[in-house]
Amino acid sequence: MKTYVYCLFVLIMSCNQTKNPLQVEVFETSANGNKLTQITDFQPVDTVQATIKLLPEQTFQTISGFGGAFTESSAYLLNKLSKANRDTILKAYFAKDGARYSLTRTHMNSCDFSLSQYSYSPVEGDKNLEHFTIQDDMDDLIPMIKDAMAVSEDGFKIFASPWTAAPWMKDNNAWVGGKLLPEYYDTWALFFSKYIDAYKKEGVEIWGFTVENEPHGNGNNWESMHFSPKEMTDFVEFHLGPKLEADGYGDKIILGYDQNRAGLKEWVDEMYRDEASSKYFDGTAIHWYESTYDYFPEALQYAHNKAPNKYLIETEGCVDSEIPVWQDDAWYWKKEATDWGWDWAPEDQKHLHPKYAPVNRYARDIIGCLNNWVDGWVDWNMVLDTQGGPNWFENWCVAPVIVDPAKDEVYFTPLYYTMAHFSKYIRPDAKVIGVENSDDTLMVTAAQNPDGSIAVVVFNEFETPKTISLSLNEKLVEFKIDAQAIQTIVIPN
Repeated sequence: MKTYVYCLFVLIMSCNQTKNPLQVEVFETSANGNKLTQITDFQPVDTVQATIKLLPEQTFQTISGFGGAFTESSAYLLNKLSKANRDTILKAYFAKDGARYSLTRTHMNSCDFSLSQYSYSPVEGDKNLEHFTIQDDMDDLIPMIKDAMAVSEDGFKIFASPWTAAPWMKDNNAWVGGKLLPEYYDTWALFFSKYIDAYKKEGVEIWGFTVENEPHGNGNNWESMHFSPKEMTDFVEFHLGPKLEADGYGDKIILGYDQNRAGLKEWVDEMYRDEASSKYFDGTAIHWYESTYDYFPEALQYAHNKAPNKYLIETEGCVDSEIPVWQDDAWYWKKEATDWGWDWAPEDQKHLHPKYAPVNRYARDIIGCLNNWVDGWVDWNMVLDTQGGPNWFENWCVAPVIVDPAKDEVYFTPLYYTMAHFSKYIRPDAKVIGVENSDDTLMVTAAQNPDGSIAVVVFNEFETPKTISLSLNEKLVEFKIDAQAIQTIVIPN
């Protein structure tokens, strides 16, 4: 499967607009079969249905990046494939001709998308972590990260997240649920520092951390460890922050919270309760599982306004509670997928979890986030198998790339191309810019890259094509977006 795009500039203009045309490249992914395809055949536009005006003088957040997560499950699957297919996937995600992922996540200790449960601190009572080891990461996880680093010309940031401390550090002595015992707060802070050291010895630099994946827990299903907002803030202010600072790692990013958006207010109020706590939090991490379609703009706005100079990063999202549909692009555009809330949400929250097309979910959420101060967006597993695993808990999910290791086959789903519409063309340190959009049925966002180019992403969820007039500094271009399509329009500097 060919995953690379080779581009030539095209000049698009309507019949009545030859005097001052806007030079652009247009790439489209659609239910009709386009896959990040460059659109070069433009017909004259008779009637404009949507007017989009770019306002580069209005600037908002600075982009930290887009990407996905290195999990043991993904890394294990890559090692089951032929070298040719393994290389194809890594290049598709990280090469300059691929999606150019720039912000990534990995797990500390095991998580649900591990083959088994394990900890880097296996010896009970080892308060000084003299037996700390990342041996469990050496066969699959670290080789995947290092191979991705070799492929990426631009490089990418990695942040790490723990799902739980080892059971012996917790009040319930279990992998699932429970809280970190106060007597091990310093040990757990040391754990983060040891992790940086161990990974650095393997040639992998860690950019930062989230303090705890899903501190509310996950329904007592797989690895978890609970924190209240005050408990996490106290841990960061009095233990983790000072420890990293003392060990020479004060430049490492610390992101608080790391769960669903509806709970943002109470968390950011506590995290940024005063100057002493705010000093150590570099930003807030969020997940998307609160709703299939709602990106909670009010909560995102509140979090930004509480700490306008801090990161606000979506650190995990996937089509969960579904088994991937193999080599059927159409499924990803149909409203047939559900999430956990379809079955398990309380009655008063059921409306937040309707059936919703996977592509719609990704495109809607990323654009909604970018238009409400989120500066980074990170997908969950990069690669899963045809069952939606491997996963020791059998908590099946969908990834942008699905593989059948027994047959050495690879399927790039429409979700891969949807992610690439953002990660490939909106680069780190880009600035989100203002947009005037006359059609509220189209979702639109735009960013100006460090090289001066502008990337505009337009999503048409509906089953009717639209004609668009796009303007920048009195230059104009008119074109069409297909039904059920996402487009990235690149305006060179």
